[in-house]
Amino acid sequence: MTEHVFEPMRRAMVASQLRTTGVNDPRVVAAMGEVPRERFVPADRLALAYADAVVPVAPGRALNPPMAVGRLLTEARLGGDERALVIGAATGYSAAVLARLVASVVALEEDDELAAFAKKALVGSGVELVRGPLARGHAKGGPYDFILIDGAVEIVPPAIVEQIADGGEIALAILDEGVSRLAIGRVVAGAFGTTIFADAETASLPGFAKPRGFSF
Repeated sequence: MTEHVFEPMRRAMVASQLRTTGVNDPRVVAAMGEVPRERFVPADRLALAYADAVVPVAPGRALNPPMAVGRLLTEARLGGDERALVIGAATGYSAAVLARLVASVVALEEDDELAAFAKKALVGSGVELVRGPLARGHAKGGPYDFILIDGAVEIVPPAIVEQIADGGEIALAILDEGVSRLAIGRVVAGAFGTTIFADAETASLPGFAKPRGFSF
């Protein structure tokens, strides 16, 4: 498949998956209309590059549907001067989009094969790719004005909350009894809270499960 094949697919994604679902920030729409999503999809799944669905990229890992990415970035209302962190970079797509919207992006990935894929796919994007456990975040580059957890999680570990600057935001999907809910979290004077704004299909991230109580 060539760029001539994917370009109309990208335009169709913008028209049918973004503009019709509340992705109305012109900068977000433009960024997602410019980043070649096919570059971030394994060769055997290229036909799914612009599908309105979760796209598997490795065992237990997947790219989120474009609508979910677009809604999260739209609700964040980014100003353009933020220092940002993407947790769960996978192949790097969301980090590449975010790099067009903020001042700097660090992308964190713990899977070696996905990180290697992302490193190649992100060439020229300006994104700094780092490796490490997702649930620990990347404190060395913080504090961040904006954090995108690129997948559904049951909890946000305190270690990650501590990496958000005062007044900063975090965009994520909260997994609630099997339902993925898009949310924006904010840190104000040391207090952290989240607001859910929509339900959407997203891929779950490993390592963010709620502690399970003992049973006898």
